[in-house]
Amino acid sequence: MINMMFNRKIDRPFRILALGAHSDDIEIGCGGTILKLLSEIDDVEVFWIVFSGNQQRSLEAQQSAEQFLSGAAQKHIRIENFRDGFFPYDGGEIKEYFESLKPNYEPDLIFTHHREDFHQDHRLISELTWNTFRNHFILEYEIIKYDGDIDRPNFYFKLDHEICRDKIRLLMDCFKTQTSKPWFTEDTLFAIMRLRGLEINSPGKFAEGFFARKVSI
Repeated sequence: MINMMFNRKIDRPFRILALGAHSDDIEIGCGGTILKLLSEIDDVEVFWIVFSGNQQRSLEAQQSAEQFLSGAAQKHIRIENFRDGFFPYDGGEIKEYFESLKPNYEPDLIFTHHREDFHQDHRLISELTWNTFRNHFILEYEIIKYDGDIDRPNFYFKLDHEICRDKIRLLMDCFKTQTSKPWFTEDTLFAIMRLRGLEINSPGKFAEGFFARKVSI
């Protein structure tokens, strides 16, 4: 395995763009990695965009983003209200939204959904990410769910138990509307990170897995 370091521009902060179809997607898919990056890089600017959520879930998403990004030098949080489950049918409007991002966002690292995700909203966000940001470092994260679409990542961020514990604590504290769901449990969230940690022999035993389709060194 190869350990990779990020190139940083010296004249501005390290910029991360995190995209999620629904509230809690970013946190589940790459929350531990974001916490780790914020703890290791001093000057990080994060653009955090959630594309859907009713009033209650939008409030949860805002609260969660604020807490996950407490270590960021700068943060920009946007919670939008596109209709959950109908993204492909609202594709033109969402495409226009992405086009509005292009001239204003110049990220060094983008987190988005996995292109092979079975959820239609997730797939559309991934497709439009690649369609809009053609010369950027994009990592696709995974979301565990009933569909059984977990794939084989080719890019990992090693995590330790403390960061995983912080990630899960924030998820449980912020997303009370989800705690009744059978899959939204601490053991499930720990399990996928433990599995990914095993796959790369992480010293801290845990990791988050991603899909890197194009990487240039």
